[in-house]
Amino acid sequence: MLQTDLAGSVLNHSLDRNIIIVQQHGRVLPAQYGDGVSREPSSAHSPAQAWAALAPILAGQPRVRLSRDAGKTYPQKHERALCETLPTLPAAVRIFGKDGTCAAIFLDFDSSVAGVDWVLADVRAVQAWLHSFGARWIEDYSPNGGRHIYIPLAQRVTFSEARDLVEALGTRYRTLDKTPHQNLLHGCMRTPGSPHKRGGHQELAMSLSMAYDVARRPNPTDIWAAMTADLAGEINAARALRLEEPFAPAADAAPAVKHPAGRMSRVMQLMAQTGLYDTTRYATDSDARQAIVTGAAAAGLQLVDVERRMKQGTWPGLASFYARYASRHRIPALRRDWINAVAYLKKSATADGNDNVRRSPTSQPNTQPPVLKGSNPISLNPGAEHQFIRTWRNALRISEVHYQESRTGMARRMVLRSLGEAAHMTGSRFIEFGVRSMAVATGLDHTTVALHLKALRTEKDPLVTLVEEARGTKGDLYMLTVPEELKTAAEDAVWQKGKIHAVRPVFRELGLPAAFVYEALENSPAMPIAEIVRVTRLSRSAVNEALEILAAWNLVARNAGKSWAVVSSTSLRQLAEQLGVLEAVAAQLQRYKQDRIIWREWLAKHVNTVAELLSPSEDYPWETFEGPPDEWTLADVAFSRAG
Repeated sequence: MLQTDLAGSVLNHSLDRNIIIVQQHGRVLPAQYGDGVSREPSSAHSPAQAWAALAPILAGQPRVRLSRDAGKTYPQKHERALCETLPTLPAAVRIFGKDGTCAAIFLDFDSSVAGVDWVLADVRAVQAWLHSFGARWIEDYSPNGGRHIYIPLAQRVTFSEARDLVEALGTRYRTLDKTPHQNLLHGCMRTPGSPHKRGGHQELAMSLSMAYDVARRPNPTDIWAAMTADLAGEINAARALRLEEPFAPAADAAPAVKHPAGRMSRVMQLMAQTGLYDTTRYATDSDARQAIVTGAAAAGLQLVDVERRMKQGTWPGLASFYARYASRHRIPALRRDWINAVAYLKKSATADGNDNVRRSPTSQPNTQPPVLKGSNPISLNPGAEHQFIRTWRNALRISEVHYQESRTGMARRMVLRSLGEAAHMTGSRFIEFGVRSMAVATGLDHTTVALHLKALRTEKDPLVTLVEEARGTKGDLYMLTVPEELKTAAEDAVWQKGKIHAVRPVFRELGLPAAFVYEALENSPAMPIAEIVRVTRLSRSAVNEALEILAAWNLVARNAGKSWAVVSSTSLRQLAEQLGVLEAVAAQLQRYKQDRIIWREWLAKHVNTVAELLSPSEDYPWETFEGPPDEWTLADVAFSRAG
């Protein structure tokens, strides 16, 4: 039966299969069953074939994130290199590349918003709209009724351009989820073949050969131009809406603070990472990128530092601002902006009567802690103290077998490590670090640290003793202790090589098991898995997962003998910056700085003489008595210990 629709399309209705195929100018719309649901018999291709053929082409960069909580989240720590082998867990490819651009537009229609029928209506409307421009697309569907449309592009588009188009479409179609294209760092989506949280897979609504042809012959630039021109009104409306909304670079944005050399402001770093900026302050991407470059120069970074961050994907937001240029012109454009930034800073310095354009980037902040107040005869012999601390570390290593492989057990091991790290820094077994210091060192909340310290000092054979409770601006005074039962074994054991670390910033994201495994490997040439299990006191499954995470970020590698070793060329600090962890540390530092200010103000009202231990009263600044925030902290060296 042959029919002609109003647009001149030819509808070939096959009665035996009840399938409608729409053809026009050699383009074929996906097959559609009479119930309105597009499918293909599952025997035509396997999910593994669909994944291998399409995922590498559609992804913005060859990276994929796995979900270990049944598809609820796709955390950064579970990101892997993208390969053609189908993952066994729900997997979402990264939409944007290191340069802040994407190779395809990902449209996600969510059935939880208004039901499957509404999703189908929106999908058909979008397909008709794409068809009107001669665009080609790929469609798949999930077991819960959601649908994806992928629009491959011959020329990659920037984060801002892609976001504008998707947000504009979102004003037309209710079930379209705009969030994957609103996040440069974390935007990701499942592609055809990916396992689904409810069982099954993302199934193509067309033949694999047709989908592969669309992916290999993407839409040319004139089709992209036609689509954006048609959406000009909605794009302008979406931009106007962003102007009306208050700009918040982060949910826990902190007040502005002075930054040492080599540290840009949080706002500038977030702009460089995410590509998002306050449109009331910067009218265009060009204005925003110039502000970032100027901020980098003012912070003492070199041009090569900015280039490295752009090329390695640490600052994809800034890279996206230069994507408007051809590849060979991007670095020259960056250098022009750098010259303008340095000239501006020189002019500003001259106007202020200051001939120094910027502080030297080699002038690092002082990382040596001050001497603890009060006399301590033992600390007068730092050599003997360091020997005792290393013996205490042996006792810690022996006693760690008693801590369960639970979140609580691993957290307490890290709290003890933070005390050991503090002891080495001060050259004394006596430590006057408050809970906020250890919170920064361990990545925990300070109230959680307080609970762990209380539990540790009340154990049968404690490794730490509370000598004096907090008073005024002074924190609790703790002493490292080697229990009598462990003294002989600890003294006879060989001292462990290397430094003792609490949670280095990058492992806030990668997890505590990864921190323990990395620590074991960095103090050894190479280790088989059985030895790593013995040293870390973790289960074999936890060690395997930690190694998988570390290998995915090129922190460890397996040699021919099936032993594992640290990849020394990978910088923990640079990776922490790439993962955005340093900003989380900075936010925590800022909160605790405000706590210290509040505490001093409260002390000034209630203490007229020497600072003393105070009990909470009705106007106490916190809900429960926490003791004074640290006057100085492990946080003062948080960034020097990042790597």
